[in-house]
Amino acid sequence: MAALSLSLAPPTAVLPCLPSRPAASLLRPQVPSRATLVVCLGAKPKVPLPIASPSPLGDDPAKWDPAECDALLRGGEQVASVLQEMLTLMEDMEMDGAFAPVAVELVAQGVIGNRVDEMESGFLMALDYMIQLAQKDGDDERNSLLEIVKQTVLDHLTKKCPPHVQVVGLLCQTEKKESRHELLRRVAAGGGVFENDKGLKCQIPGANLNDIANQADDLLESMETRPTIPDRKLLARLVIVREEARNMMGGGLLDERNDRGLNTLPQAEVNFLSKLVALKPGKAVEKMISDVMHGKEEGADNTESTNAGPNSDLEPSTGTSGRENATGRKPQPVRPGMFLETVSKS
Repeated sequence: MAALSLSLAPPTAVLPCLPSRPAASLLRPQVPSRATLVVCLGAKPKVPLPIASPSPLGDDPAKWDPAECDALLRGGEQVASVLQEMLTLMEDMEMDGAFAPVAVELVAQGVIGNRVDEMESGFLMALDYMIQLAQKDGDDERNSLLEIVKQTVLDHLTKKCPPHVQVVGLLCQTEKKESRHELLRRVAAGGGVFENDKGLKCQIPGANLNDIANQADDLLESMETRPTIPDRKLLARLVIVREEARNMMGGGLLDERNDRGLNTLPQAEVNFLSKLVALKPGKAVEKMISDVMHGKEEGADNTESTNAGPNSDLEPSTGTSGRENATGRKPQPVRPGMFLETVSKS
């Protein structure tokens, strides 16, 4: 397949200044190393990825998908436009000293708030790619500013989500168990002001605990049915959110509203559970469970099947309970969320 290598001018990078610098230089245009994109000709472009889930492009441009390249280009142009508008506003403000970092956040809120509805599907993808370049270059200031822009975009997108989706996002960002429980109680009571782990107060909406648990469960199912899990920390937090929301409901784990509607229990999880109950309780059992939760042993990703098509040799996620795999196909890995679901239904 013919390929054309294009050296594209990336969005003008802007750097947050130290408090000692004048505010006019808070956002300073700088030309970083050019991002080289490979545009493959003759291949049918795929549907651009949604803005909420940019995929990693990898280190080899020759392997990038043409649609992802195109989305990255269009997203990069928008990032450049956003940063340029922020630069113009900061130069007009002429704010120095300790107010400069606050000014950056205020400007980001204003600029992104006016543009969030017009953003391309590749905006976050381009932003993530620029952050990776800043990290590789060791440019902490550029990385810090791009992170502010990214967080501001995510905050605006979150506000457009239904209340229970917003709550799931807040719970995933709350590390302390007591704080999560307090957040769930406030949400169930109709919402209000909540002080997070960092001491910052925010307004939270009211939502139904069942909707919160179901939303976390839907996200879990979407992540766990993939051959590989890109973010295990997020997966673990979603498992915790789902279980804590269910526990606060009237019937707990046995509440009929927690039924996912499985006709048969998943084979991989049932087989693993059979191994556990055959052992005496102790460190061996704890280690087996810990390995699975961390994506090791039976919980290891099927990396060789990442690019497998519909005719791949990957075992379906459900099957006859407890029966050994006699099909010759690779079994699904044991997933934390589905494992707990299997335990509660066994």
